[in-house]
Amino acid sequence: MDVELFSIGFLHVRAIDLLDIVIVAFVLYWLYSVLRGTIGAQIFLGVLLIMAVGFVSQTLDMKLLSWILRTVGDIWVIALIILFQPELRRLLVLVGRNGLFTTFERYDPSYTINQIVAAAEELALRRYGALIILPRTSDISLSVDTGVPVNARLSMEMLISIFNPKSPLHDGAVIVRGDQIQSARVILPFSVVAGSGEFSLGTRHRAGLGITEQADVFAVIVSEETGNISYAQEGVLHYNQSTDTLRMALLSALETTIRRRERKTLRTRLSGNGASPQSSQQAKQPRQPA
Repeated sequence: MDVELFSIGFLHVRAIDLLDIVIVAFVLYWLYSVLRGTIGAQIFLGVLLIMAVGFVSQTLDMKLLSWILRTVGDIWVIALIILFQPELRRLLVLVGRNGLFTTFERYDPSYTINQIVAAAEELALRRYGALIILPRTSDISLSVDTGVPVNARLSMEMLISIFNPKSPLHDGAVIVRGDQIQSARVILPFSVVAGSGEFSLGTRHRAGLGITEQADVFAVIVSEETGNISYAQEGVLHYNQSTDTLRMALLSALETTIRRRERKTLRTRLSGNGASPQSSQQAKQPRQPA
């Protein structure tokens, strides 16, 4: 890896140097893709520009400019932590989504999905604005504490009743955990993204997108103005989707829980029959003739 590949003047390029450049380029591209569309992306580009100027100044032995950049660099770490606080939180959430810390709850995911999709369709027809949040691996207790406890069985009728404009709970978000409506009228952080493409985001869409930027949750959004159904996940807003697309997205988001329930149902069924998975497989094998 230390073998010199080629030289450009005083610059000697080795194989390890090319690998180093590729890794750094990949990390920078990943960071930019995560921060794209936010104010942090502009700050990130400014930091890259300053780093490039610092590299050029050291290469050309520009002592005064290099000294200024080194002096400013001493406070960069603290400044970047302050400036990139929301983005750093989002990056840590993305890195932490490895499935190792997923908490499993005992409920029927298909029931939850059916009730939410049916409610979203009816809310869209009635032009009732709605924001439904389904936590996955993140703890959003701080946001939940801003709302009104409900602790009721999830149902389409309950969601429609809550988001009725005449209901005192219709403002804010509803938190659905498992097959229970945990809280209503929950205040969520807004996303810094104010628009996407040709349309601008309202407060309900910015709140749904904002919580997915900071936590691993799934957000279902129904527009009061247009009746469009949208959903947000992992800091990405999917605007104006069909109920079939919403159902597939919910299935994908709750896939881990669904798989766990299927395994539990199989174990219960086998234990109820007094057989283990191994014995049932052996029972299915045809007997050999004597």
